[in-house]
Parts: sequence; C-alpha cells; structure tokens
Amino acid sequence: MISTSISYQRISGDMDKSLSRVSSDRIVTRETNYYLANIGTIKSLDEFFDNDRVYKYAMKAFGLEDMAYAKGLIRKVLEEGVSDPKSFANRMSDDRFVELATVFNFSENGETTTAAKEAQQGVVDLYTRQTLEEKAGDDNEGVRLALYFERAAPEVKSAYGLLADDALWAVIKTTFGFPAEMANADIDKQAKAVEQRMDIADLKDPEKLAKLIQRFTIMWDATQNVTADPILNLFSNSRSTSVSADLLLTLNQLKHGGT
Repeated sequence: MISTSISYQRISGDMDKSLSRVSSDRIVTRETNYYLANIGTIKSLDEFFDNDRVYKYAMKAFGLEDMAYAKGLIRKVLEEGVSDPKSFANRMSDDRFVELATVFNFSENGETTTAAKEAQQGVVDLYTRQTLEEKAGDDNEGVRLALYFERAAPEVKSAYGLLADDALWAVIKTTFGFPAEMANADIDKQAKAVEQRMDIADLKDPEKLAKLIQRFTIMWDATQNVTADPILNLFSNSRSTSVSADLLLTLNQLKHGGT
C-alpha cells in the first residue's frame, strides 16, 4: 500500500493536472455540462429546487450532498440569506451553509443570482474539487482529509472553527494525538488545548500548512496501522500507545534524504 503522504503529494503536487483528470471523467463532464446549460435559466428559489439535477449538483459542490434530501432546511437557509447576523445560515455552526447561501442569494439578488460567475463556473470548480477529494477518499480516507484540510483550513479564524468541522478536527486530532475523550470537555477548554499546540495563524502560511499536513499523513498511517512503510513497521507492534509526530517526521525525512 502506498503511504498517505506519497498519495497526497501525487495529487497535490500538480493540482491543475489532478483537477483536469477529474473534470474529464465521463460522468463529471455530463453533469457539469447539464449544470452549465441550465443554471442560467433558473430565476427563482422555487425553480432552483424544482430542477433536482441542478440542485443536487450545487449541493455536492458545497460538500452538502448528504443534506440534499432536507429541502425544507436548505430552503430556510437560502430564503434568509446571509446579510442578517441572525439568519438561519449564520446561526449554524457549519460554514458550508453560509457559502451556499452567499452564492445562491436569491433573497438579495433575485433573478440575477444564477448569472453570476460564482454561481456558474465557481460552482463547477467547487464540484470538481469535491469530486477529486471523494475519489481520493475511496482509496485512502487520510488523503481525502489532507486535501480537504489544504483547501479549507486557511479560512479558519479560530480554534472553534477547527472544532466545529468534523473533517478539520479529524486532521488536528490525529496530528497532535488528542484523545477521543476530549470531546466530553467544555468547548472553551478544548479550544484552549488546541491553541496551546498550534498557532491558528499558521494555517494561512503555505509552508507551515504543508508541514502540518505532512505531520498528519505520517500520523494517520501510524494510527491506522498502514504498514507498507518499513519505518511505520517499527512501531506497528510497539506497546507504546503513542508515537511522537516529530519523531516520525524526522525518520521520514531521513528516509528520503532530508536533514
């Protein structure tokens, strides 16, 4: 089995090529062509919901495919928009709903909503990236998490943002070895524990972000018992309940000729 780090680098190292490969997939091409041919004809929220194929394409683009069935909830999100801090989308802990309501802001933009670039090519780009991550996850969930973290983490403004997103939190929890029991603690204490281990501002620094993701991929393989890498084999039968991410990172760099 190829390590999570190598699989992730193969995709992330040439993202344009990776995305192009996904966009040329027969099913992706078919659905994208349909979306682009029809989204501009939709002039109201009712029409958006009535075209189930367009609606589901948009939901997948924002990572909300599993919520597509909840049309009543999504309608409320889109009807109230995002301008009011107390709107339904703004009161939810998941930023994906805010992003959806920002692009499909029928409440403010009316019939011109779907003519905007964000609602057309912008949604297509999101759909392609979402599909790329899903396909990567079919082979290795750790790669999907790493790709999602690379995309979403720079937008996080606080430790609470990491805690509120299950996928982002999975990366942080694995990277720093936070125990599952931590979820039972007061949310403010959880946030403080995260802030003691990392500087949230580092997520906006490409080099520091890349290093954190590298740490995650190494720890993911260690904790998931991926033993294709002989370095990880040294620890797979260890009685130790945890392995230092710094140690594994150092060993990984030495193995590949680093210093």
